[in-house]
Amino acid sequence: QVQLVESGGGLAQAGGSLRLSCAASGRTGSGYAVGWFRQAPGKEREFVARISRIGGTLYADPVKGRFTISRDNAKNTVFLQMNSLRSEDTAVYYCAADVKIYPLTITQAAQPIWYDYWGQGTQVTVSS
Repeated sequence: QVQLVESGGGLAQAGGSLRLSCAASGRTGSGYAVGWFRQAPGKEREFVARISRIGGTLYADPVKGRFTISRDNAKNTVFLQMNSLRSEDTAVYYCAADVKIYPLTITQAAQPIWYDYWGQGTQVTVSS
């Protein structure tokens, strides 16, 4: 089991920045990839970014160039730096861990079903 706790959400103005954290605990010794997803009211959960065990990154088109995912393995924490925020970034943000030993395809990496553990989410609200 892996437990995930997100933090860092809140209210920001359009054009501003927020930094989300995802702290992992439990069976983290064998390594894991982490994805960030978001869900706005009335919409499906959508992929935001992913970082692999060794630091490879993948981003959804709407956030490329604005968001940066990174990890501190010593602290079992993954970060999502969000810059140039827009009102359409408003959503609950979730981090999720993929503990499978085989790599996912790009298509799979963007789908929630391929992740094994989820955090409780943190609200991000961007005012225009």
